[in-house]
Amino acid sequence: MITVNIANIEKSDCILKSAYLLSCQLKKEFGIVWFLNIGETKEQVEREIADKIIQLELTQVRTYIIDYKSESIESFCEKNESSFLFIQLEDEKSKTIKGLLNNCRNLRIPYVYWKSSFSQLDINQVVLPIGFLEEELEKAQFASAFGRFSQSKIHMLLANDYGSKAKRNAEKMQTLFDKFNLPYTLSTAKSDSFKVEMEAIEFATKVNGGIIIISASRDYGLDDIFFGPKELHVIRKSEIPILLVNPRGDLYALCD
Repeated sequence: MITVNIANIEKSDCILKSAYLLSCQLKKEFGIVWFLNIGETKEQVEREIADKIIQLELTQVRTYIIDYKSESIESFCEKNESSFLFIQLEDEKSKTIKGLLNNCRNLRIPYVYWKSSFSQLDINQVVLPIGFLEEELEKAQFASAFGRFSQSKIHMLLANDYGSKAKRNAEKMQTLFDKFNLPYTLSTAKSDSFKVEMEAIEFATKVNGGIIIISASRDYGLDDIFFGPKELHVIRKSEIPILLVNPRGDLYALCD
């Protein structure tokens, strides 16, 4: 199921249309989840969401209204077998995004934080920055899914490292893309693995990218705790959606 976590119904048109279109392309069920805040009633929220569904002409929509104290977004996604999560940002403050990033640390599915300034999702051009860490390989299966089911073109941006690990990651990704005859390009960044994701924002403008796929931080250091992890700064700067993939202990390996 493609799931959308709504925070502001009045500003939800674009995120709902985007997630719904993706669910159709990927042939997945579509669901809306709302975590009740203090003072809100389930009946009130249900009416407002139902009106929005009618207005946008969405069909076969599952709706979930949940007390925020009773269930986390992680447990909800696992219980309802969500395969992709959109999260609407109420604001773009660092504190808000950091809190949501902490809530999503253990998600086993890709997730996107959606700004109110975003246009409708365009995944014709997918940007894939590639660094030296092993978990970078996990991103390739999602880029491949866009290529296979949404006819996306994949733009690989290889970190400019001294070592060969990032290059090997790119080669393994290419093996997967070639297997499905997916269209892709391979460019070398000016930046190394530590800054390639930030450079990908500028690169996306050049290739008319509609979404950037990055890996979330494996661990948080002291700088991450005080100033926010790298993904926080990428999300805040980017003018297009950032798809995050959490590192996993049972990492999916493309090739041995």
